[in-house]
Amino acid sequence: MALRINDTVPDLAFETNEGRIESFHDWIGDSWAILFSHPKDFTPVCTTEFGAVATLKDEWEKRGTKVIGVSVDGVDDHRKWIGDIEKSSGGSVSFPIVADTGLEVSKAFDMLPAEAYLPDGRTPNDSATVRSVFIIGPDRKLKLSMTYPMTVGRNFGEIVRALDALQATAKHGVATPADWTVGQDVIIPPAVNDEDAKAKFGSFDAVLPYLRKTKLPA
Repeated sequence: MALRINDTVPDLAFETNEGRIESFHDWIGDSWAILFSHPKDFTPVCTTEFGAVATLKDEWEKRGTKVIGVSVDGVDDHRKWIGDIEKSSGGSVSFPIVADTGLEVSKAFDMLPAEAYLPDGRTPNDSATVRSVFIIGPDRKLKLSMTYPMTVGRNFGEIVRALDALQATAKHGVATPADWTVGQDVIIPPAVNDEDAKAKFGSFDAVLPYLRKTKLPA
């Protein structure tokens, strides 16, 4: 069954380059979490992406967010690959990378079909769909997911922006417009009537009867 927005993510145990995690839910704790996956170590696009995540370490910490990578190669390969990631990016890989050699994570998160397997002499094409990002809330529920092809590097600036929006909407009960960034006006949900909106937010701009914008409380 497909993993959908607001579903509770699977609580798995897995091996990583930093040791075994017995419970993914316990690892998340009270934090937000980002799980991002890759079809193979030592591939060019994935190396640049892992480097981007490594250099954003301070941004994840500011947002109370843990990150964890997933690749279908083993722990030894992960440890060797980290050297390339750090050399090419100048960042330090300070997050765990899951060794999903049995495809348990890839299948549980609906990135591969249940009958998938890795053939001998496999190439990245055999696990190409394992190119996803999952943002998970402290309630262990899936808040956002996105999947890219192997040829297109992910925009982790957008992932930070989306995380900001998710945290703002969860905290304040609002929505965010297209291209929203921190500090810009937010949208008052249609379910909130004008009277309640004024009581909660003060003034607001009614662009349309169903599109009302306001600022978040300082």
